[in-house]
Amino acid sequence: MPTFYLTTLGCPKNAVDSEKLAASLLADGVEATDAIEDADLVVLNTCAFVEAARQESIDTALALADARRPGARLVLTGCMAERYGQELAEALPEADAVVGFAGEASLAPMFFAEASAEVAVAAPKRKPVGVADLLDLPRRAPRHPWAYLKVAEGCDRTCAFCAIPHFRGKQVSRSPENVESEAASLVEQGVVELVLVAQDVASYGRDVGAAGSLAPLMRRLDRLGDQGLARQRLLYLYPSEVRGDLLDTMCELETTVPYFDFSLQHASGPLIRRMKRWGSGEKFLAMIEAIRSRRPEAAFRSSFIVGFPGETEDDHDRLLAFLEEAELDWGGFFAFSREDATAAAAMADEIGAPSADLVSQRISELTAVQDRITQARRHDLVGATVDVLVDEVSRERAVGRTHREAPEIDGVVEMAPDPRLTPGVIVPAVVTAVTGPDVEAAPVPRARAS
Repeated sequence: MPTFYLTTLGCPKNAVDSEKLAASLLADGVEATDAIEDADLVVLNTCAFVEAARQESIDTALALADARRPGARLVLTGCMAERYGQELAEALPEADAVVGFAGEASLAPMFFAEASAEVAVAAPKRKPVGVADLLDLPRRAPRHPWAYLKVAEGCDRTCAFCAIPHFRGKQVSRSPENVESEAASLVEQGVVELVLVAQDVASYGRDVGAAGSLAPLMRRLDRLGDQGLARQRLLYLYPSEVRGDLLDTMCELETTVPYFDFSLQHASGPLIRRMKRWGSGEKFLAMIEAIRSRRPEAAFRSSFIVGFPGETEDDHDRLLAFLEEAELDWGGFFAFSREDATAAAAMADEIGAPSADLVSQRISELTAVQDRITQARRHDLVGATVDVLVDEVSRERAVGRTHREAPEIDGVVEMAPDPRLTPGVIVPAVVTAVTGPDVEAAPVPRARAS
């Protein structure tokens, strides 16, 4: 039986695609292996969001080409394959095929097909009726008590810095029935936390004339609480959309955790407008304060672009001041990346962008401020009792998360081994110490029977 080895780069949305790629290959009779030297097929799901991600994709492809056994095929798929198909194939002759996501139920024939040329470039084919890229294809069994659940693909926004709409296309939302069916299957297989993702998750349903559909979808999934679903978490929230019914649902629905992953990008109003986005530091602070008044335990995460064309020292100071006042739990900072076919690329030519050295200096300053705030937020938990979802257990420790930590992104909760601590259980625990972004906790002892 042929075998495949799969590596995934990029965001949680890519992770979902990889699960569906794997399921398709398994259905075609290709067996998965964790040892690249045993694989007949090596698949790399690439990321193309910014220059650093593209370089990582290329470096990883070369490393995989060197590590594969003689005769094994290397296939590149994902965002770089979709965006740079022919160019990528010509630049990396080490790859046997460059294949964009085609929405096909059967991928093995395409991945294993022999090419007449040195490198095969497979353009995405026409999608089967009712299938939007990989969204509606089956996925392999979950390996954790949590799972990413992609509710839409593509994006309709025109942010000046982002090229995603150019290679992922316009937004295509899955039907509520389809999402619920996949969610129910995951819960039936032991998933306790669903992490809903999309390029613009809060705009779910808008492309089919049903704006505001995310909150009803979440209430629909909430019914799975009777089957074992304990948590719903949302990633990548455009800030202007978190209001009204959606905000009420996030604050009140029993299964929805108060975790707000806002896509803010900056705090300087003029710079944000140049980015072709909504908001300002003042508006963001008002949103955060309003949410904390309703849910004091709410956790907040965001990411910010540093060095956007025209960013001044005053813009930078505004972002520093915003971080101090907002006291986000988690924050990330990324250097501006000039992307072809974006408005920001023209801006960089017209007005220029800060130098790489200045951007690096600004990122260091911002990171120092946010790291201090994150540490303070973590130390505030010491002595508190928190509900911990156990993700994995080894002989040395059990690792889990409260509502404050998204999987694979934020810190974790570490606990000493205990018979009660098995993957998928939620236990109350007292936070005892802080180690960097992580915290240590001790499960609350069971009450003795009288």
